[in-house]
Amino acid sequence: MPTFRQFEYLVAVADLKHFGRAAASLRVSQPTLSLQLQQLERRLGAILIDRNRNAVELTPIGRQVVERARSILLEVNELKALAARSAERMAGTFRFGVTPTLGPYLMPGVIADLHKAYPDMRLYIREGIPDEQVEELRRGKLDMMLSPLPVNGDDLEIEPLFREPLHLVAPHGHPLTNKPVLTRKHFAGMALLSLDPRHHFHRQTRVICDDLGAILLRDYEGTSLDSLRQMVGSGLGLGVLPRLYIHSEAGGQDMINRLDVADWSASRSIAAIWRRGSASRDLFSVIAEKVAQEAHRLLQEPEP
Repeated sequence: MPTFRQFEYLVAVADLKHFGRAAASLRVSQPTLSLQLQQLERRLGAILIDRNRNAVELTPIGRQVVERARSILLEVNELKALAARSAERMAGTFRFGVTPTLGPYLMPGVIADLHKAYPDMRLYIREGIPDEQVEELRRGKLDMMLSPLPVNGDDLEIEPLFREPLHLVAPHGHPLTNKPVLTRKHFAGMALLSLDPRHHFHRQTRVICDDLGAILLRDYEGTSLDSLRQMVGSGLGLGVLPRLYIHSEAGGQDMINRLDVADWSASRSIAAIWRRGSASRDLFSVIAEKVAQEAHRLLQEPEP
């Protein structure tokens, strides 16, 4: 019968497309990995990996086996987690994914509160693109994540936590900052900056541009909220920034002005997400509640 370890080797090769990198990720030698994969193929009576090409590719049956193997690995890991949770509540290390448009200014307070309440729990924070992190969550490379909505999937537990207002911003001295009242019509034809297209924030900014008749700049796309704020501050265009970021120590209005628009508003919804049926779902619910409490506390603070 195939072994659990052989399935791990196969999934690693499928994910990394390279025998050497797969072996290094699992801390085994490449000959060991190759030998185990050959034994797996003999036991299954099928060729799983096409070794005749420059790049490592799975055969059609190999792709099917990988998907089944991935499910088996997730189930076994969930069983291990279930056993660990029964003996050691609120403890252990969890891989926590968060978008860079949220984590730097929301998570520090959450982590401090969680560490105080549960000193034996560790969060391994990984920032990344939400769409990519959803797939990492499905593959078991993340245990839990925070993401803007929408996120879909019957295999996922999605718990909405809070809504965060979004604000239009302009550089100091921009003509719009001197108008006593701003309305939607003032933004028709205006250039708006955003993050690169992989980000959910880019898609939301594009919707805002369509709504206001503004123009989304494609030549200058930020890699973070900090870079976006700095580009706006330098006069490249207007921008959209989340309220919590603007009011945080990481953000601020040192180089930008928030624009209050009389007949317009926008917001985004943030949710906690984990795999449906996870053995750690009770713990994830506690973390999600802490995130929601911190967000609501920050949103209720007086504006500077």
